[in-house]
Amino acid sequence: MIWPLLCHRGVIVCGYLVRLWRRARRMRSRMLVIFNPAAGVRRRRRFERVAGALAEAGIRFTVADTTAPGHAEALAREAVAAGERVVVAAGGDGTIAEVVNGIAGSEVRLGVIPIGTANVFAHELGLPFGAAAIAASLKRGTARLVIPGSAHFPDGRTRLFVQMLGVGLDAAVVASLNGALKRRIGKGAYVVETLRQIAAWPFPRLRLMLDGTPGEAAQVIATKGRFYGGRFVLAPEAAPDAAGLSVCVFLRGGWWSAVRAGVALPLGLLPGLDGLMRRRVAALEVAAPSGLPVQADGDLIGATPVTVTDAATRIPVVAA
Repeated sequence: MIWPLLCHRGVIVCGYLVRLWRRARRMRSRMLVIFNPAAGVRRRRRFERVAGALAEAGIRFTVADTTAPGHAEALAREAVAAGERVVVAAGGDGTIAEVVNGIAGSEVRLGVIPIGTANVFAHELGLPFGAAAIAASLKRGTARLVIPGSAHFPDGRTRLFVQMLGVGLDAAVVASLNGALKRRIGKGAYVVETLRQIAAWPFPRLRLMLDGTPGEAAQVIATKGRFYGGRFVLAPEAAPDAAGLSVCVFLRGGWWSAVRAGVALPLGLLPGLDGLMRRRVAALEVAAPSGLPVQADGDLIGATPVTVTDAATRIPVVAA
């Protein structure tokens, strides 16, 4: 008589514990949203509209504000350790890259609220920009696997990027960009700094290795996607879910070549521009000269020499 009674009570207790566990799962935040509060008033207002749409859609989420460069990556790592299922980067390509570096190697999905300057990665994947559409996409949670790029430095550091990496004029622009001006006028700050750098940059010759084949360039960009600087096509053959890199080698330096490229880009003529060579490779090495800035996804990440490959991990991006 005692044994059936104990079993019955055990079933009741187990059922109660299961209900508590399910309730805790429902109450737990479905996602962590990482936001940079220093991004400016307009972007904060855009973020608040999206946050309101998420709440209206019944999505449980927590917002974590960043306080310094690199903090988004640290917050993403903490989210992985805490068992979050989705980490959302509310910002531009640099914020997305930080979050990707934090969740890489886990099964956590990446969400994107595109409120940055260029939002190249969001354009690349065709992600929504309207508040209600963003909320609907994040609620559905359908994921697409993408393959980040990976930059390897001699000191052992590795940085992942989602869209592109550059050495040369564009990296010099990123390294010297006025952050306050960028917050005030957005893309216009890049135009101002590019014009300044065209007049001052010495265009040193870069020594390259493309899958072991030597070469030289005045500027090189390794990209995982088609777009550059917004929705301007740089490498039409590239795809973020495809293995390998599209490497764009600018053979000529000097202010005139830079101006020609700058004019050709928004006109859609850059991929066929004379003096631009495109190659699909598994590995790019920028060997010399040493000490030149390296930018990835619009942020300065180190200095040459650098080797660029696909990352060993895949990132599931909420993209539908």
